[in-house]
Amino acid sequence: MSILRPCPDDDGRPVPIRQPSIPTPLSRWSDPRELATVVPGGPLPAALNGLPFAPWTDAPATAHGWSACAMEAALDEPPFVQPAGMAAAAGAVILEDDGRVWLVAPSNGFGGYTATFPKGRVDPGTSLQCASVREAFEESGLQVGIEAFLLDIRRTQTYTRYYIARRTGGSPACMGWESQAVHLAPVEQLRQVAAHPNDAPVIAALERWLHSQA
Repeated sequence: MSILRPCPDDDGRPVPIRQPSIPTPLSRWSDPRELATVVPGGPLPAALNGLPFAPWTDAPATAHGWSACAMEAALDEPPFVQPAGMAAAAGAVILEDDGRVWLVAPSNGFGGYTATFPKGRVDPGTSLQCASVREAFEESGLQVGIEAFLLDIRRTQTYTRYYIARRTGGSPACMGWESQAVHLAPVEQLRQVAAHPNDAPVIAALERWLHSQA
């Protein structure tokens, strides 16, 4: 049975969800070994790992605002060499302090993804880092800070730079209309939860990065 998302799409149209996601018990949020899931407007603990869940009420609403908000992190990252005919995009692999990773469930499995990392195209005049922070918020409801370059990867229509990021605020219950759920998954479960083949190289790169930090 389908349901309507609490908020409409960018054109003000209602978004029916044909196969609604199922939230997990609140107890799973505090266990780093467990997969936790929240749906739009769903219940959450007050905080996780000492950082409160609270809506990012003054998030930017324009490209200029996002550029000012997403302060460029001084990263050791390679030049972005965009292949001809492909659009530039950026995404975020958001780490939680307990070792889990944030994923979004695109509404109605858009693009063939049941769960994936937030990502999207770069707006004209803005940066890759800006796009990464913006997409993380729009798709997951989270406010993030970028920590490291992860990889560049060719998608179907885009060439996407992924960054390692960390939650600094926001609430996954306030995810945008493009997502029907947000997950917090142990690294060991990423390949089962984010099972689309396009995400396999991202997960492999994350595993290598985590090993390098150990």
